[in-house]
Amino acid sequence: MSGSQTPNEVAGEAVPSSQKSSWASFLKSIASFSGDLSSLTAPPFILSPISLTEFPAYWCERPGLFAAIADAKTEQDRSIAVLKWFISTLKGQYTSRNEKLGSEKKPLNPVLGELFYGHWPDQDGRGQTNLVVEQVSHHPPITAYYICNPTKGLALQGHSAQKTSFSSGSIVVKQIGHAILTVDLDDGNTEQFLITLPRLRIDGLWYGSPYIELTETSYIQSSSGWLSSIEYKGKGYFSGRSHSYKALLTPPGSSNPAKKYEGLWHEVSKDLDTDEVFTDVTSPKEEVTVGPVDVMHDFESRKLWKHVARGIREGDYEAASREKSKIENEQRQRRRDEQTAGTPWQQWHFEHVESDPVYERLVKLFNGAPPTEDTYVYQHNHSATPSIKP
Repeated sequence: MSGSQTPNEVAGEAVPSSQKSSWASFLKSIASFSGDLSSLTAPPFILSPISLTEFPAYWCERPGLFAAIADAKTEQDRSIAVLKWFISTLKGQYTSRNEKLGSEKKPLNPVLGELFYGHWPDQDGRGQTNLVVEQVSHHPPITAYYICNPTKGLALQGHSAQKTSFSSGSIVVKQIGHAILTVDLDDGNTEQFLITLPRLRIDGLWYGSPYIELTETSYIQSSSGWLSSIEYKGKGYFSGRSHSYKALLTPPGSSNPAKKYEGLWHEVSKDLDTDEVFTDVTSPKEEVTVGPVDVMHDFESRKLWKHVARGIREGDYEAASREKSKIENEQRQRRRDEQTAGTPWQQWHFEHVESDPVYERLVKLFNGAPPTEDTYVYQHNHSATPSIKP
């Protein structure tokens, strides 16, 4: 297959003048809504032309840093490499749409069974990195993913969901789920890393220019005992800088950090002990490579949402809304047909497991919460082409 990149997104006014009243109505509905905001329908002009199913690609838009984890020779160096790679993923996940489109946009809410496949080709001996994503639940929306670099012996398996609420003029998003990174070592053993997800807050709503700030603390716990704790700070009313973080790396059985890092996760951060640059994500990222849309399965994100995305990019919100409603109505009918036939939807690539034993074992090491969490296990069947058509 020939590769294709993410289509260019045009920057524009956050809220077009013609849509001001619609935006005001949307804000009123948010402020008065009780429960999970993900069920609310956002006006088309605030939608991103990208489905949430594509988001796991942000984990590897700097594939060289991902591959470098396998090259680290000690437990401490691997934990440093994992932390460096993780911090490098945050810009793409949480600021790229703001930079490209003039403000944060709401991703398209995936349909059940939606798929996204991609890869980053081998360059300079780093090995090829492959990506498989499936929308494994619609209510609530849950995205499962598997990323691997067989040459380097790296595999990342995870899932994510969101619970959203409104508080003090901001949308607060609790990210649910986790990721497990497995590293095959030269001695035949493996090392595993539990990666928890940061919480986030969407600010700037009243100005019509939403943007994301990460909040609280997330963790990366190695099976070797090394722990990275990452504290996120945003811009306050009187002080602070947007997208700030501070990370502490502590050795097994100790509360005294061996390494400290600080800076801006969307730009540059430093090693506080040496003052050397730790992460620098100001250079261009490497977009995931996918196949041509015309040969994709109908459930693949870029084919499924093609007409909706075109309407959003071209500012034809009426067409985008019409195409989006068409897809949603087809999915509602599919669910009704399944219920009538007594044949529930079957996942293609992932199997649900009520409790993840790796999560349970690693979360205990830093007394994290919750003590148990479910997971979706990849079945290593990417070559099995889905046969069901929307």
